[in-house]
Amino acid sequence: MGKSVAIIGTRGYPSYYGGFETLVRRLGPYLVESGWDVTVYGRPGAVKSDDPLLDPRVRSVTTKGIETKSLSTLSYGLTSSASAARKKPDVALIMNVANGYWLPMLRSRGIPTVVNVDGIEWERAKWGANAKRVFRGGARLTARYASELVCDSHEIRRRWQRDFGREGVFIPYGGDAPDPLPVVEGLKSRDYVLIVARFVPENTVPEFLEAARELSMRWNVVIVGSSGYGGVLDLAAKKLSEESTRVHWLGHVSDDKKLFSLWQHAGVYFHGHSVGGTNPALVQAMACGAPVVARDTVYNREVLSEVGTFVQPDPASITAAVSGGMVDRSWQGMAATLSYQRSQEFYTWGGVCNDYRTLLEEVTKVDTVRRDALVNRAGGQ
Repeated sequence: MGKSVAIIGTRGYPSYYGGFETLVRRLGPYLVESGWDVTVYGRPGAVKSDDPLLDPRVRSVTTKGIETKSLSTLSYGLTSSASAARKKPDVALIMNVANGYWLPMLRSRGIPTVVNVDGIEWERAKWGANAKRVFRGGARLTARYASELVCDSHEIRRRWQRDFGREGVFIPYGGDAPDPLPVVEGLKSRDYVLIVARFVPENTVPEFLEAARELSMRWNVVIVGSSGYGGVLDLAAKKLSEESTRVHWLGHVSDDKKLFSLWQHAGVYFHGHSVGGTNPALVQAMACGAPVVARDTVYNREVLSEVGTFVQPDPASITAAVSGGMVDRSWQGMAATLSYQRSQEFYTWGGVCNDYRTLLEEVTKVDTVRRDALVNRAGGQ
């Protein structure tokens, strides 16, 4: 009989909300194929039961929670962890350190835990002081109670070593390398600027929107993303798209083929994320062969190495670098080829899923040995 795993901390399976959900869409079926019994916890209404990519062998369970920006992760994490604690899987794979508060519950039931710590959430500008304290507290509890940590970048791994004295296992995200796709209607290949980002300040969205005013005088500018809750940046993107026929705000795009086509044919993809580790959108953009101009951070340099162009996070620098890329066809071709090659060398889903499977197997073996030792010790007293 195979091992069982509960996956906690995403919106469900299959979901298209963010990086965690993309990982689970790939990892769930992979683990099933490897003989695992997989249960993914999610939120009501977050997945479509008629999704053609749904693998019926992956069990989906929805729990109740409070659907607000500040409480959703904690509340759904609590109810999912309580359900998993009752069912006692062989191991729990948990996304997001905010769920560190529920690790003692799982530990008390003898369930080993692997936690993907994601980025440094308590440094994100989108969170207020209270939320930052919650994330920092969750991180401390994660460092104390998690059986094993997954860090999606070497730099995040170093931060956890330095700040919490915990070692982590490096497993990044992967990307799908699509076949050549047709250009999205209304656009021309290599003749538009693209950004794909959640609308939060640390993704350099405000600066890019300002740069887009000037860029749209010469080229189409395609903006993919939203805040998910409305707000100032959504209003700014809407206003831009109303003022210029060359600015196309598409909101959140859940159609992978459309998104992959946008990356595949972009003249320049601007990546402004600053507070994560290995960013799933960046890795996927590389797999699609997008020429990348990125905000200069240790994380983006780690992923892109020499294949990207790096800029400071201000409108003038973004405008200059993106404009330079848009007029240089030879750079576009070279950057696209090198991005794709690097993604295939370091960031494939096959490698990522295999690393997760290996880690989950190791954690369950270690925990079994530990439990047996405790039982034997108790029996000898």
